[in-house]
Amino acid sequence: MTLSQKFFDVSSAIQDKVFADNAETLKEAGKRIATSIAADGVLHTFGSGHSQILASEIERRAGGLVPVSSIHDPADGWPEQISGYGARLFQRYVYQYEAQASDVVLVISNSGRNAAPIEVAMEARAAGMQVIAMTSLEMSKKTTSRHSSGKKLYELADLVLDNGGVPGDAAIQASGFEHKVGPTSTMSGALLLNLLSMEIIEKLIKMGITPPTYVSQNADGGASHNESLAIKYRHRIRRPI
Repeated sequence: MTLSQKFFDVSSAIQDKVFADNAETLKEAGKRIATSIAADGVLHTFGSGHSQILASEIERRAGGLVPVSSIHDPADGWPEQISGYGARLFQRYVYQYEAQASDVVLVISNSGRNAAPIEVAMEARAAGMQVIAMTSLEMSKKTTSRHSSGKKLYELADLVLDNGGVPGDAAIQASGFEHKVGPTSTMSGALLLNLLSMEIIEKLIKMGITPPTYVSQNADGGASHNESLAIKYRHRIRRPI
């Protein structure tokens, strides 16, 4: 069997498991975020390193929610192990984008051990916001914290989404090669985020609220539709349309 086939089989199995194992948590997270959005709240996302890709996955997407804003790390995760960096990053973001206690913060970290995501979660909780973590529980529970508190990300969250990944993220053993290959956290993380978006949208519809979603810029009327919605959140989301 080729490595690509192995990766397809393993990652597909993880996707199925992630969907089943997180079903109830996704429903509860969707409910809480929908309630926040209904009260003019915003979902703020943060990820360091490769997790920054996921923090942007549901931001400014056709068919996705408008009030989603990623907390951008200009250093691309290099200082994620340095204590104090995550706290200052979050404090600066809150000041710039008027984050409020009624908002929800989604913090993404595969290992859940580095200082930056842990501090973002701590600062969000201290500001009265609900915190949702996305992490590999298996990996996080088998490692130690790199933060002075001794805490790991999942221990600071109101709700935890498990990406189903293995310790080290790489899931495939290649014959004749010492190290595992084939990271799975981005694929399962993207699935979880889009499932979460569906839950939020469904909850808003059931609440009788029209979900504030983007339309493709390439569709007729898309740009004006998006602009009319983004104006409402122009001081609350990063780089609105």
